[in-house]
Amino acid sequence: MMKKAVLAITLLLSLAAAPAVAATFEEGQIWRYQTRPGEEASRLFIARIDRGVGTQTIYHIYLDGLKLKNPLYEGGVQDHLPHAPVTRQSLEASVTELLEENATMPDIAEGYATWLLAFEKGQAGFFTLPVNQIVQHIEDAFAQAK
Repeated sequence: MMKKAVLAITLLLSLAAAPAVAATFEEGQIWRYQTRPGEEASRLFIARIDRGVGTQTIYHIYLDGLKLKNPLYEGGVQDHLPHAPVTRQSLEASVTELLEENATMPDIAEGYATWLLAFEKGQAGFFTLPVNQIVQHIEDAFAQAK
């Protein structure tokens, strides 16, 4: 009996900590997501969705509330990620709470245009990792580029 109770509690706790999965992801949504430590106030914006570009749907996200170490920024810290192309799997592994729908989105036009040009030439792709790992990989790349 005790083993069943422990198993049930463990299962409930794992479900409570698991990311939420939306029935649909749509442009104009703002989500909470599993962040890196210290970035709990960060939000994920779904600013654009490309269906039929490449082999799968690509979601273009913007993140705010970051503490991304970037030597190219004044003070060495970047507080937002202006554009990142991700897959549905990336979103499903990351989002935890839908905050708003039909919201005004940040302008991702510059980053999107740069990405699209490179993507069409086969020189860019999209992320499949959870969003917090994407942020960490970007920070690690800046650190290695020094």
